[in-house]
Amino acid sequence: MDMPVRSRLCHEIPQWVSEDSFFFVTINCQPRDQNHLCRAGIGDGALAAAGHNHDHLVWHCRLMLLMPDHLHGIIAFPRDPGMKTAITNWKKYVARTLGVSWQRDFFDHRLRDPHEEDEKQSYILMNPVRKGLCARPEDWPWVYRPCDRPPPR
Repeated sequence: MDMPVRSRLCHEIPQWVSEDSFFFVTINCQPRDQNHLCRAGIGDGALAAAGHNHDHLVWHCRLMLLMPDHLHGIIAFPRDPGMKTAITNWKKYVARTLGVSWQRDFFDHRLRDPHEEDEKQSYILMNPVRKGLCARPEDWPWVYRPCDRPPPR
């Protein structure tokens, strides 16, 4: 039996969407059901690379949380380089420097209002609790929030 071929998503932000719009992003590792990200060195490096992109205005990251085989983020992207290029380059860097294998592509959903953003942020922060990886969201170490860090010098 032939498996269906998944179409590629374009990940282009329409011109009519404000450049400061945030997106809920999910990126999966390959293969799933293994701990690729939540390990010393790898998780720290992936979050540091996210912080580097934030500090250098490649994207504006409100939140990124690593799970063992995927990550979730709330991120806004400037038109240049754009969402697809920014995420692709970040994935390539993390793959090359930390040895993480990613699934092709990623999932994105534009957050249309503050209520939806709060809902997704709660979903992201509760993910490790729902999976039984920690008792409380604040116990999960694999989280990047720029408001939790001092500004770059």
